[in-house]
Amino acid sequence: MYSHGSESLIKQAREIQESELQKFHSRLVKLLQGKDLGHEAVDSLQRLHLILSATKYTRTLPPELQKRLQSLLSSPAEQFQVLSSAVLRETLPLSGQEANYNQENFTQLNSHAAALLLSQAGSRADVSSLCAHLLRSLDSRQSEGPANSLTHSLPILNSVLTHSPECLTADHVTLLSKKLVDWLRYASITQGGGAPSGGFFTGPRSRQPVPIAELDGTVSGDFFTVLCVGQSFTEDQWMNVYSFSMLRHWLLTYHSVSNGNNTADTATENMQGTSVSKYLSYHSSPMSCAVLLSSPANRLQLSLSLSNDDRSEVDGSVVSMVSATSSSSRLLPPKERLREKAFQYCQRLIEQSDRKAHKRTDTDLQKACLVEAVCILDCVCGEDASLVFRTFPCIKALFGRLSSDLSFARVLLPIAQFYLNHGEMAAVDCESVWTLVFGRFPAELFNDSFLAHEFLRFLRLNLESLQLRVPQYSHSFPNLLKFLAWDSPAVVDDFVDLLPSLVTAGTAVELLHTLLDLPCLSATLVLQVRSTCLPISEPGGRGLLSLDAFRNQSFRGLFLFLLRGEAGSGDTIDRLSTLHELLAETADWQRVVQCAQTVPMLLHIFFDTIIAVADEKLLAHLVQAMLERSSLLLNIPKYNKEIHRVFSCHLLRMCKLHPSLVVDQSHELLEFAGATAKVYSKEEVYTHVVWVLGEYLSASCDSRCSVRLITSCFETLEAVLFEITSSAPPPGADCPVPRVVTSLMSALAKLASRSHDLIPRVSLFLSKLRTVTRGGPVAWCSDEEDLVAIVTRGEELWSLLKAPGVAQSVLTPPPPVTTPQWHRDSNVAMPLRLRALTNLTHSQ
Repeated sequence: MYSHGSESLIKQAREIQESELQKFHSRLVKLLQGKDLGHEAVDSLQRLHLILSATKYTRTLPPELQKRLQSLLSSPAEQFQVLSSAVLRETLPLSGQEANYNQENFTQLNSHAAALLLSQAGSRADVSSLCAHLLRSLDSRQSEGPANSLTHSLPILNSVLTHSPECLTADHVTLLSKKLVDWLRYASITQGGGAPSGGFFTGPRSRQPVPIAELDGTVSGDFFTVLCVGQSFTEDQWMNVYSFSMLRHWLLTYHSVSNGNNTADTATENMQGTSVSKYLSYHSSPMSCAVLLSSPANRLQLSLSLSNDDRSEVDGSVVSMVSATSSSSRLLPPKERLREKAFQYCQRLIEQSDRKAHKRTDTDLQKACLVEAVCILDCVCGEDASLVFRTFPCIKALFGRLSSDLSFARVLLPIAQFYLNHGEMAAVDCESVWTLVFGRFPAELFNDSFLAHEFLRFLRLNLESLQLRVPQYSHSFPNLLKFLAWDSPAVVDDFVDLLPSLVTAGTAVELLHTLLDLPCLSATLVLQVRSTCLPISEPGGRGLLSLDAFRNQSFRGLFLFLLRGEAGSGDTIDRLSTLHELLAETADWQRVVQCAQTVPMLLHIFFDTIIAVADEKLLAHLVQAMLERSSLLLNIPKYNKEIHRVFSCHLLRMCKLHPSLVVDQSHELLEFAGATAKVYSKEEVYTHVVWVLGEYLSASCDSRCSVRLITSCFETLEAVLFEITSSAPPPGADCPVPRVVTSLMSALAKLASRSHDLIPRVSLFLSKLRTVTRGGPVAWCSDEEDLVAIVTRGEELWSLLKAPGVAQSVLTPPPPVTTPQWHRDSNVAMPLRLRALTNLTHSQ
């Protein structure tokens, strides 16, 4: 919602009259004709943008004003570039005006002008033409073109590659691949400005080129990369930075572009690289980027023409292990050569990352570049399998160097991705990688929101591979769920996708208990974090009782079970009620409440998955767990009722799919149904348990169902029904809901219809119920309408039981009645009648 002041301005912009708007246009044209544009011009342009964007209709500006705004796109002040581009994007081009992409359009091209050209491109051909001219400007020598055109070309092409990669032809791909090779491998190895040689007569001619340096301050002995530092940079060094920033995106996309395939799926693999160019712009020197790039005298010129592709790969630099590659790479096709140079560049970055940086920002840059370098190596190895064996020694050494330091967790995730993609081919042992990823990461970094996002994204993108190749994955859910327990709103969507893959027959029961204990886990994680930063409370002092319990050794085992790292140590613990008492004060903590709100949805996903794959034995264990845990939940407002609702829903589904479950679990179900207290505290689950007993405890559902079992169930339910209808509810409890009473009455009637000896007992109870209610209000039902409904249902059942044969047909109908197939049976007349009625209906 906007503030009152903002809404007032938007309303004024929408209600401006056309005459007033024309006057404003005229004043703005006169204002823009001046040489020095100040704050008044800025305010006017901002107001114009507000007027244009506040309405849903697209306006057309006067031709003179539009020309003035177009001229501002090449203004030396970036503020006017931004404003003019924003204004022009809200307008329609002049009538009859077409995009004229010629060489003059690019004399002062910058990213804001390019954004305008892309937004107003009328067709794919316009975008393709823009790409062609951009690439021609890259192909020309620097002396032939403007000084600042190259630095803006790659970001523009990267935007095209993201949104419309099909606009690049195979020739475009080849040309840009060659240029990327030049910029990545052959950038200048000296700084942009020379250092004076000293002495009294110091001038431009006495300045000597200063070599670039490494992050540890030593002189660089190899080719330039984004991890080289200096006081200023040459233009080709800036192009090196831009090239590395878009390299992975280019490698992921150009393959299908050059083959003419549909690139919609490939283009969605958006570049996740670091903003290295932005970092370098403020890290390099006090000299502004504009001054640097507009000073040709301070640059070491480097030809970018295609004729330079045969230059020596080690020219002008000290040969390292990375550089000392075969000169035969010059004979490779452009795409393969770019792949080789990308491989060398990333190897060089990994070498540089081992240097001790002097600044913390440089250390962050090293980590960011390592992430991108490993991702690029993964990409090139995916395209050329022969590079896997050249890359793995470097990746393995990097993992060994970083695995003990969790501050490099963001780097270790791409390394894990590399192991997952190529470990099987290289036949390497990945055990230590997965122990780190599924062990220490969630256990120690669960409160790192950025890592949680990247980690869960890694899991979602590799679900099939992880399930097939990583046995630790399916047993790591106690650890993985710590991300959900800590920050449920941020990651719940990820776990909606991940949870089905974690459901296996061997761990299903333990996973069910773990999901139900998620609020307890959330509270425990909060206590774990607080225990490291809060002092131990003094005896008699005020403090969190739960925190004291967390630190108490006698309760340590309860919390350690919740914090376990993998499945297999047991489905649950014996002292759950004790744990819930210790965590009672955490029930209103925001993090715990938010976590509890996600559990019902996850339980639905869990049951939907397990019902489709589980056998009856596993489902029987789940029924037992549901009955047990319905009484063992952390007391959070509304949480228990939501869980009971989920249990009830899926208990019906299980019994409907496998009616024999009722006979298998008859002892547990009868024990649950025979507890009168559950009528008042767990009416949702109790009602459904009674219903499944009455519905599926039948010889037609399971031949093992005997008269003795039916009689035992009848007597149990009869005792409960008699007790709740003959006395007032216990102190503090509400009256039983009518649905519980009617479910008990219906279940007794169904059981009696299957064993006729029981019919007199049911009839006697129903007749007494009618007699008692005629005497006035009863203690067990406070609402008169509910009482009338209960009595009505009793009279209906009593009437049915007077004719046992009819009662059995109505209360326990045979399968042909419950699942009719008349419309499919060709031996009866019903299909013919249905077809005749259908024809008559359609003909009318």
